[in-house]
Amino acid sequence: MEVVILTALGVGGATVVGALLGFVFKNISHKFSDIVLSFAAGVMLAAAVIGLILPSLEQGGEWGILITIVGIFVGALSLNLIDKLVPHLHKMVGEDIESHNNKSLSKVLLFVTAIAIHNFPEGIAAGVGFGIEGDNTQAIIIALGIALQNIPEGMVIIGPMLAAGVKPRRTFLIALMTGLVEVLGTLIGYAVSVASVILPFALAFAGGTMLYVISDEMIPETHAHGEERGATYALLAGFCLMLLTDTLLG
Repeated sequence: MEVVILTALGVGGATVVGALLGFVFKNISHKFSDIVLSFAAGVMLAAAVIGLILPSLEQGGEWGILITIVGIFVGALSLNLIDKLVPHLHKMVGEDIESHNNKSLSKVLLFVTAIAIHNFPEGIAAGVGFGIEGDNTQAIIIALGIALQNIPEGMVIIGPMLAAGVKPRRTFLIALMTGLVEVLGTLIGYAVSVASVILPFALAFAGGTMLYVISDEMIPETHAHGEERGATYALLAGFCLMLLTDTLLG
């Protein structure tokens, strides 16, 4: 349990570390943020496939393929449903091309909600990984991938919040809150993983949420400012880094 708690704090704390770096580098160029976020997307993609979806197939038994496919789509559809109720990161950093129902919420509340959408399922993914049989190596690899993604995410959210008129102290507290959401998600994911009967579905569900975030949020955002080629190679680099890490530590 100690390892789980430390992992939860590490995953959530990565967002805070990124936020602190965001205060130092307030004016991050689109080129830099696109490259860094694409690298993080590659890391998350590998973590989702290697650490969650493949183990779901392996542990699902005779119905493994069906359980995994259903879990992936249920995870993606769950985030899709939430996305209809709250805004995306685009709402604060640029034009939001999708319509949402709760226009009356303050910008800060909208922003916190949008970040929490990403952090909560990512935390669940990190916690669910501990249910995989054997040692905790696979779970730690998944958490490492998510933490690497959280650092640049924490960096890029600071500028828009400061630009919106949020005071630095409150900005940091909001970033801390988004990290705590991820800690909570990790602990809930671990609690789910203890129930081995639903573990294959839970793994696929977590993998589906991560794939949804990568495809719906990260890749479009990193390909919207003319840096598509660099973003593509950064994604490949992040993916290969996780392959290497899994090979060396697995």
